[in-house]
Amino acid sequence: MDYYGTHITKLIEELSRLPGVGGKTAQRLAFHIINLPEDMANQLAKSIVLAKRNTRYCEKCFTITDKELCPICASEKRNGTTIMVVEQSKDLAAYERTREFKGLYHVLQGAISPMIGVGPNDIKVRELLIRLQKEDIVEVILATSSTAEGEATATYHSMLIKPIGINVTRIANGVPVGGDLEYIDEITLLRALEGRIEL
Repeated sequence: MDYYGTHITKLIEELSRLPGVGGKTAQRLAFHIINLPEDMANQLAKSIVLAKRNTRYCEKCFTITDKELCPICASEKRNGTTIMVVEQSKDLAAYERTREFKGLYHVLQGAISPMIGVGPNDIKVRELLIRLQKEDIVEVILATSSTAEGEATATYHSMLIKPIGINVTRIANGVPVGGDLEYIDEITLLRALEGRIEL
């Protein structure tokens, strides 16, 4: 039922299509936007349009950016001998927040998932192999998720990269900090055991 009028209802509907935004959150956001001073609302709308219009994939690592090369690939301070392979740009951002990884990235833009028809040709596998031939890479870190799709993607990449003679590693998966062992599944516990380190 339309409580507010066409334009407000349409704004709420559009906001509710965003991931993680339900009806109540969409309504709160819509009211916030409506109550913004007009110049701030225009600035928000302009930012959305400009981001959509100018966003592209980095020509080297395929993360989203607004230039030919993203800031990470363009930086001369990064270790160009190590590439971390991730599924999405948000995964890259998560690792960057740790401030620990100093190498480069390769964003696959997805994971292999035969159940929904996503194969190796649908993600940036070929582009990674081309990079490995052109650049002097010593190690590839496979940092895909621990889902079935992420594991399949990591295994597939490992089979392709190892014969080239490049060291292939996989991120450790295991018990989260503060996790109660009683509630953690067996696969996670097994990975934690296999990925143990000496103290």
